[in-house]
Amino acid sequence: MCKQGSARAFFSGLVVLAVAGAVGLAVPQRARAQRFFDGHDHDRGRHDQVRNWHSGAVYVLTDQSGGNRVIVYQRANDGTLSLSGSFPTGGKGMGTGADPLASEGALVLGSGDRLLFAVNAGSNDISEFAVRGLGLRLLAKVPSGGAIPVSIAVDGGLVYVLNAGGTPNVAGFVLSPFSNRLIPLPHSTQSLPGGKASAPAEIQFSPDGGVLAVSEKGTNKIDTFTVGSDGYLSSPQVTASSGATPFGFTFVRRNILLVSEAGPNALSSYRSNWNGGLVIITPSLPNGQNATCWVVATPGGRYAYTANAGTNNISSYAVSWDGDLSLLDPAAGATAAGSTPTDLALSSGGRFLYVRDGGNGTVSAFRIEDDGSLTPLGAVGGLPATTQGIAAR
Repeated sequence: MCKQGSARAFFSGLVVLAVAGAVGLAVPQRARAQRFFDGHDHDRGRHDQVRNWHSGAVYVLTDQSGGNRVIVYQRANDGTLSLSGSFPTGGKGMGTGADPLASEGALVLGSGDRLLFAVNAGSNDISEFAVRGLGLRLLAKVPSGGAIPVSIAVDGGLVYVLNAGGTPNVAGFVLSPFSNRLIPLPHSTQSLPGGKASAPAEIQFSPDGGVLAVSEKGTNKIDTFTVGSDGYLSSPQVTASSGATPFGFTFVRRNILLVSEAGPNALSSYRSNWNGGLVIITPSLPNGQNATCWVVATPGGRYAYTANAGTNNISSYAVSWDGDLSLLDPAAGATAAGSTPTDLALSSGGRFLYVRDGGNGTVSAFRIEDDGSLTPLGAVGGLPATTQGIAAR
């Protein structure tokens, strides 16, 4: 595994010269490139971060086949939401069911919450937005490097996309330091070990950027790649999931991985070692609910929450410093009957939890208390029945 922080510091060096008839791409080392980014437009970036902090927001992807959009809700200081705007991605979604992509991470923030990335599963591309207060400005729409993109991982200026169609794969991109626009990373695409049977659900970087992980629902495997200083991936390490149907996951602290398991309706934890391989810490810990598919953890990694689509509720877990799990409350938060909670996001700082309810087109809000319990803050509507993906700041 790379040294802590090396992957986070990666940033693209030059625009692809092949577009202008040249034949190469120069990709500098991560640390050197990140220094450029930190100094580039620093005052404006700092101003945007301050402005974005005072205008919290929740984003939901509509995933409509006739035209994909991002719905924006303004977040008040007390965590409640109000509908703010709608912004087209320029691409198309899949447009069917409460969980059309069967994934987590279809909509993610990056670069200090200044960029937002969205999958367009129906047109096989991804969209990149600049975040300006409660507004979004479309910066780029690029082919995803495969078919049916379902999840995106961002680490500094390095982006990887998970494509679930055909023979599922991962494909890399970098951000231009001059325009912040996505550029394909040549020869970075890798097919998943599970092949056509993998049915992948999520892709995500570890906090230090040294490991990239993918969950394979169809083969009950977890794939991990180490990330080089040039942004390229190693060959994958394949780990058998503790329980059936590994779905969503999240890293906490440096190298602890929490994985939701839809088969036993459980959460498990792993430690990633120096070469990216996984070692089990807590095997499947059931919550007694149904359709446990999505998971998030508070910024300090103290608490984790799973969305249980079949029982319309949220379970809470405690996470020790070493990654041991214990079940706090199997039904810590309830959503409306028939709401089918199918994705989760935390606000900046982890004070509020937001749940995308695929069954009734709402977003449910909760305040996270010091003891990990959840206080309901109500729900807000305005979503079509095809949504997939949620992000918050």
